[in-house]
Amino acid sequence: MLSFNNTKVSFSGKTDKDLFRSYWLFKFISYNWFVSMGKGLTTFALKLNLPIKRIIKATVFKQFCGGEDIKECDKTVIDLSKHNIGTILDYSVEGKEAEEDLDRCTTETLANVERAKADTNIPFCVFKVTGLARMALLEKVSAKETLTEEEQKEFARVRNRVAAICKSAYEKNVPMFIDAEHSWIQDSIDDLANEMMAMYNTEKPLIYNTYQLYRKDRLAYLKASFDNALKGNYYIGAKLVRGAYMEKERARAVDKGYPSLIHDTKADTDKDYDEAMSFCVDHIDRIAICAGTHNEDSSLALVQMMEKKGIKAQNKNIYFSQLLGMSDHISYNLAEAGYNVSKYVPYGPIKEVMPYLIRRAQENTSVKGQTGRELGLIMKEKDRRASVALTLVKK
Repeated sequence: MLSFNNTKVSFSGKTDKDLFRSYWLFKFISYNWFVSMGKGLTTFALKLNLPIKRIIKATVFKQFCGGEDIKECDKTVIDLSKHNIGTILDYSVEGKEAEEDLDRCTTETLANVERAKADTNIPFCVFKVTGLARMALLEKVSAKETLTEEEQKEFARVRNRVAAICKSAYEKNVPMFIDAEHSWIQDSIDDLANEMMAMYNTEKPLIYNTYQLYRKDRLAYLKASFDNALKGNYYIGAKLVRGAYMEKERARAVDKGYPSLIHDTKADTDKDYDEAMSFCVDHIDRIAICAGTHNEDSSLALVQMMEKKGIKAQNKNIYFSQLLGMSDHISYNLAEAGYNVSKYVPYGPIKEVMPYLIRRAQENTSVKGQTGRELGLIMKEKDRRASVALTLVKK
């Protein structure tokens, strides 16, 4: 029986020193006041160019990121591969709007495709459309507002960046995730993703759109996307996530005076997530699924769905995925059991990836039970190792 309680397997990729660092990191970020204070102080220190990068890199950066550039991620790729876990390199520089920055992100993503083409340890690549386009432009396109002549040219450049990345992924046979983002820009992202799937998924699922199941409308949208794919004779790539912008989504709904798109309860989100997995498994001949989840119940549910349908653990159309530095008990135990598993491995210059790192700290603080679960498993493994060491001494 698959179990996520085997901490020997869960932390087989961590040395005692790694475990010690992880323990204190999760211990600190379990306090809301520490995360809030740390966010402000770190941002302030980086703006003043104070010498704190070394501290950040040795702690929170080391826990959640692979390195500052692609080459520096090599060690993480190799270490994960020793446990049959793939790497998804994610250039996590955010919030840029200058054309040269958007072009730089495109170039970096293309470099990831090149890195992945001959390495089975990198089963996917990924990009965010906001890495290639201004947020305000995507919002205007999603709202179906009339673009100025200059904005039309600007959006054409965005489409060209997306097309260049997906074309390269197709030519090099590297599956590509297009991440989901805020609801008020998601329509423009969906349109680009659907266009790319129709163009490059005619033989097999290669380009993946991302479906955020904390939204009330996404299960229906997934099914509608499948129907459109059948009519267009192409395959669907579906990365399923719960969602990462709940507080912002709800706050904006209140501010703008429209009903929140986010499910009222976690139970409703869980229900839609599991139904989305079931729908994909039922149509696995036409849909490839990546279950991006830190939820133990959903991970087990997908395993059970596969067993019920007689789908082998190594079926190339089904992957599990978690973020680097989180939920290793899910990732490592699934991989040990023979399932396809990958870790999202963010990278980039320390100063540039701070928004990502702050979100990880806030997520572990705000998600009920997340930090307690991580800490509990780490403590259990520390006790297990201490017991083993004591037994060896007695011998």
